Amino acid sequence: MTEPEAIPEAPSYAKRFGALMVDWILCLFVSGFFVHDLRTASWQPVVLLIAEYGFFVGLFAQTPGMKLARIRCVDFADGGAIGIPRAMLRGFLLCLVIPGLIMDGRRRRGLHDRAAGSVVVTAGPPQAA
Repeated sequence: MTEPEAIPEAPSYAKRFGALMVDWILCLFVSGFFVHDLRTASWQPVVLLIAEYGFFVGLFAQTPGMKLARIRCVDFADGGAIGIPRAMLRGFLLCLVIPGLIMDGRRRRGLHDRAAGSVVVTAGPPQAA
């Protein structure tokens, strides 16, 4: 697949990691409402993270953490939202850790991005209302 020219620059690893940490903390917080002891919670936060990615990335191209970091996860071909099934696939592979660590150099697309046909880009400054 050839790389589209209209896709903005790739964000830093720090922005991507920061966004993931914000999302993970949110998932742990929400899990606390369903699990009595978060020290013993194993799969609930992971399922919530996959669901969060499916909903937010699939429909809006940003999770709450991505919004704070001013990055977006968009379709590699057209720059739009990737849809819920592809976003859930991306979230699942990200939870496996290794696919997210293996990235190409220029676009910083991990194996999870390649499998979902997505790319993480800089979102730019917020729009004035």
